[in-house]
Amino acid sequence: MKVGIMQPYFFPYIGYFQLLNAVDEFIVYDNIEFSRKGWVNRNRILVNGKDDYITVTLKKDSDYLDIVDRRLSDTWSTDRVKLLNRIKESYRRAPMFGEVYPWLESSIPDHSNNLFEFLLATLRQTMTYLQIKTPLVISSVVPIDHSLKSQERVIALVRSRNAETYFNPIGGLELYNKDEFRGKGIELKFLKANSISYTQFSNEFVPSLSIIDVMMFNPKERIASFLNEYTLQ
Repeated sequence: MKVGIMQPYFFPYIGYFQLLNAVDEFIVYDNIEFSRKGWVNRNRILVNGKDDYITVTLKKDSDYLDIVDRRLSDTWSTDRVKLLNRIKESYRRAPMFGEVYPWLESSIPDHSNNLFEFLLATLRQTMTYLQIKTPLVISSVVPIDHSLKSQERVIALVRSRNAETYFNPIGGLELYNKDEFRGKGIELKFLKANSISYTQFSNEFVPSLSIIDVMMFNPKERIASFLNEYTLQ
């Protein structure tokens, strides 16, 4: 069995969904520290031909809390409308807008509080749209020593699921050691997305934007082909 493990992100780029689609089971971290400078509650979309941020606003709290312990801001209902309007104005001329925008409106929770539950809901909705059927497992319910860190934690999670292969994004090349995984009976593979491009209005292509951008410009059939555009190392 092939397993992937990642923390949740707000409508992440297509590489995240390539990983999801490539494995037999996907573990989603809920009990991992929230990173203020990361992509957990923000992403980038195309705005007037350039990349710009969209953000899920959060209550001010310690940066050392786990994702599952963070909360959306009290103004989220209002902020959600502003976020959707920004997406609408940016993509209203996109070829798939008529299909994608109503789906997006229904997929972004309105009265939400917990950040992890919010992100998990949007992830499940996107998987349904993309017809990705990989089962999701929440990390905190896996019976391991959750005080483990980094590579040791990943190995424990993979072994607990009785998996033989662990897929990780190519960015983990400097973090994980194939020999150490092999010593635990696990084959470690790194997934690298191929160069993917498509027409974004008449602009120069801006890569690695949120999956929202991919969906706005491409029909489901083409996105399905994109999901297999990667190499394994």
